[in-house]
Amino acid sequence: MARRQTLAVAESSTGGLISAALLSVPGASAYYIGGAVVYTPRARHRLLGLKREDVRGLKSASEPYAALLAETVRQRFSTVWGIAETGASGPTGNPYGDAAGHSCLAIAGPASAVQTLETGRMDRTENMLAFAAAALSLLQASILASDAG
Repeated sequence: MARRQTLAVAESSTGGLISAALLSVPGASAYYIGGAVVYTPRARHRLLGLKREDVRGLKSASEPYAALLAETVRQRFSTVWGIAETGASGPTGNPYGDAAGHSCLAIAGPASAVQTLETGRMDRTENMLAFAAAALSLLQASILASDAG
């Protein structure tokens, strides 16, 4: 809020937990513009406007895909920051060969970052919470990096 910067979120396997955490802060409307749970290819197209050709060659739960989502949500909502998360919360892996506990996170903005998280756990709820916490930590680190840069 102090920076007067805005953000938008595109999340998948966290199911809205990143947005919920950001919105739990009083005054969140000063920085939180919007978000989407992009859980399927149909949602990706309808909510973010991404077509098949936009993601051709990108594996869904990968750093390049997360980076694309972060930049797309940032542009679509005209915000300073975009946050994206995509992964496999469990209890089984995803159709792309990733085990439960795999998540790729990305931040787009004045400082960009990507990160892969492997919790090694099969518990869906624990993974969802871990993914959301990691995304928020990555956002914080990116904001601090933009201040230093």
